[in-house]
Amino acid sequence: MSFGDPNNPYGQQQPPQGQPGYPQQAPQGVPPQYGYPQQPPMGVPQQQPYGAYPPAGMPGMPGAGMPPLAHWGLRFGATLLDGLINVVPMYALGFIDLAMSDDAGASGPGFFFLIGVLYAFGMAIFQLYKEGSTGQTIGKKVVGISVRREADGSTLGFGMAFVRRLAHFLDGIACYIGFLWPLWDEKKQTFADKVCNTVVIVVPKG
Repeated sequence: MSFGDPNNPYGQQQPPQGQPGYPQQAPQGVPPQYGYPQQPPMGVPQQQPYGAYPPAGMPGMPGAGMPPLAHWGLRFGATLLDGLINVVPMYALGFIDLAMSDDAGASGPGFFFLIGVLYAFGMAIFQLYKEGSTGQTIGKKVVGISVRREADGSTLGFGMAFVRRLAHFLDGIACYIGFLWPLWDEKKQTFADKVCNTVVIVVPKG
């Protein structure tokens, strides 16, 4: 009486290749089927989800895998635009008060200047909200940059955007050297960026 393979003490025959329970690699050029793990074609890198950073790169290559970091000129341009958007209307309304006053030298802040102050405050809050939710103020959107969390590339949220804005105090406390730090820093970060673990990256405009 035969009990099958003497190396198989339970008398069970091994199913041939191709039967269920034996995962195989799909032939090259054939789409994965029946549980074959889907792999990209040879030579094509695996795609990362939008907005997620790939794993860290080679040692000695800080920021590898991130989108391009924004250089100092782009950051300065965005800050300048945001400042003009916030401040120019306030002073323009103040000049209207002066023009309407009989004695410009003795007149104090008037109604239009008060409206300008309220505008500047409201615009500052709106800019923080936009930066926290999308990574971009109006100025950042114009020049094509975005502030993100260094760890995973996600947006900051309003609270962290506000904390980062307060942390810019560190950039200005020592002769404003922190604002110039991205000129030579390997991650192009200000002191506020380093404290809050944020980076500013280049993104498509529009």
